[in-house]
Amino acid sequence: MVALLVGGAVAGWPSAGATELPSEDGVDAESEPDCCRTLDVWVASTRSLPGTCHGPAAADLRVERLAGGGSCRFWERAGLGELLSAPERPLVIFIHGNRYDSGDAKSQGLRLAGRLSDCCPGAPTPRVVVFSWPSQKQGMLLKDGRLKYERAYTDGRYLAGFLGQVQPEQSVAILGYSSGALVAAEALENLADIEPVASPGLRWAERPGRTHLVFVVPALRSDAFAPRGPFRSMLDGLDRFTLLINSRDEALRFFPLLEPDVKSEALGFVGMPRRWLPGNLEYVATDASNVVGKMHTMRRYLDSGILSNRMAAGLLDGLTND
Repeated sequence: MVALLVGGAVAGWPSAGATELPSEDGVDAESEPDCCRTLDVWVASTRSLPGTCHGPAAADLRVERLAGGGSCRFWERAGLGELLSAPERPLVIFIHGNRYDSGDAKSQGLRLAGRLSDCCPGAPTPRVVVFSWPSQKQGMLLKDGRLKYERAYTDGRYLAGFLGQVQPEQSVAILGYSSGALVAAEALENLADIEPVASPGLRWAERPGRTHLVFVVPALRSDAFAPRGPFRSMLDGLDRFTLLINSRDEALRFFPLLEPDVKSEALGFVGMPRRWLPGNLEYVATDASNVVGKMHTMRRYLDSGILSNRMAAGLLDGLTND
């Protein structure tokens, strides 16, 4: 059973809502993506941008792309127009969690791109964008967690401004890990209420391009998508939602301390019932606790063959008609 704390009472639903995976003997050997493979990886960074209460905010994102080849790969400056110049290619956006510096974000973005290439060799090569937000370590865990919880709303608005410039026919897949899920939810909720710059007259939900969303142990309140939840509107803009929770995650157990007035459990810790979602939304939920254990780290999910395949399928399967 997966349980949700609602208004002081515990409500449960069958584990079919969040399928348990079989245990793995161990994770795959840690290795960086093959230096010889062709990867289309970019970075869009908000690390130098100030906080904002308005959204979607037009932002001067720092854009970089992976250049070179073999053992001579390097990051070079690029423009937003260049990043958005291939609407025929599916766009995969990776949003990291808290306590990542710029190098960590790039490293895991490369690792994800490599996993997508391994898991879906026949799929069109996606353009992977690391959305790098200022989540580097700042002092004690609880204080730092609260600071980043607030900052995630700002970066959600910046992400909404970026997504608003994506061409309407381009398919988009977003992976939000931990606090990155809050950034993604805030962005999509903002887009539910405005017309994107690239497609005036269309709401995000009316775009012809598909939108897939994968949340990995989201540090998001568990009632986020309830009928009166704070992020309910964004669901209309999704075609597929894949949720990976960990009912043994030691870090997410302390999530209620981040927003003491609400005292909600984390969605990534307790899950949610399928009935909250629109019937036409493709939905898969998985409890990864048997594979990951108590650890709260994206690397464990990327190193697991089972979990990386689940994430890749949620992002790429059926994303385009090719």
